[in-house]
Amino acid sequence: MLKESWTLVEEHQEKVAGYFYARIFLSHPDLRELFPVHMDVQRSRLLNAIVTAVQTLDDPEKFDEYLKALGRDHKKFHVEPEHYEVVGGALIEAMRAHAGEQWGVEYDQAWADAYAVIAARMLAGADADDNPPYWYAEVVAHERRAQDIAVFTVQPMQPLEFRAGQYLSLECPKYQPRLWRTYSVANAPRKDNTLEFHVRSVGAGWVSSALVRRLQIGDMIKLAAPMGTMNLDRRSTRDVVFIAGGTGLAPIKSLLEELTRYNRTRWVHVFIGARDREDLYDLADLNRLAARYPWLSVVEACSEDPTFPGEQGNISEVVAKYGPWNNHDFFVSGSGAMVKSTLKTLAELQVPSIRIKYDSFTDLP
Repeated sequence: MLKESWTLVEEHQEKVAGYFYARIFLSHPDLRELFPVHMDVQRSRLLNAIVTAVQTLDDPEKFDEYLKALGRDHKKFHVEPEHYEVVGGALIEAMRAHAGEQWGVEYDQAWADAYAVIAARMLAGADADDNPPYWYAEVVAHERRAQDIAVFTVQPMQPLEFRAGQYLSLECPKYQPRLWRTYSVANAPRKDNTLEFHVRSVGAGWVSSALVRRLQIGDMIKLAAPMGTMNLDRRSTRDVVFIAGGTGLAPIKSLLEELTRYNRTRWVHVFIGARDREDLYDLADLNRLAARYPWLSVVEACSEDPTFPGEQGNISEVVAKYGPWNNHDFFVSGSGAMVKSTLKTLAELQVPSIRIKYDSFTDLP
């Protein structure tokens, strides 16, 4: 019934989100200060969370894991238990208002029941987490690698535990307070606790532009709890294929760094795609790693640079030229379009989906 009722409002997502927030802020004006000044990205994030929750209902373990992680992540907003009731009522009212005559009381009850479970799981995730709502971290290095790409390193004030391949939310209070964006950590856990990030400035993006063009050594940022399950399985003996597009290289670098610490038996192939050679901002470091570790190979490709001496075309097309790949573990990271294209290619190559892990990052400002 949840999936059935969602189809009634799916085409009106923006209106549903606008109505939802209007109801919350009209009935509880004090909650407005929990949200950023610019609400457009926040609206899309709410809907993405709802869609993900509904789509994972058939997989209880994944559903539970996703919601508990979401609850931990929401600690950064200082969300209280009573806020969940406000949100649930506004959500159902917003959907009812835009679903038309087909919406009935049975849908009201289905969403009320489901939301009660969602809220309980999120609260359980938050309660079980002993970590602070967020960590303060100082910027200790910042380097512009291209016109719109920066690589920077931060030092958390307290130890922040994470696994290679995970991502976390980041806020830059000096330049864009209360705006959080997710970025993958580009290194495996280190003894000095530093974290490296790769960021591309997206158009006139508020956060990404600040991180690329304004962030300076000595600035303080906030980091929320790590999330994501694109991790290595040390029990696997299969060779590995990493496929990255643009700054989607960040989690791949993290996983690669972990492999350099223990791998002796698995061949590792890295495919990195970009529009032009300037976007291959970390190629020098990848080539240094390949020269140092005999089990590592790197293939780079440009889709819009005909003078580039390496491979030409979209990275998914390039991967298909190599292989065979039916006995490998795959990790894919990049924009939504790049990941979708690559997953389609891997399906055509008959790579079992159970051997593919991926992170898809929509380009948000």
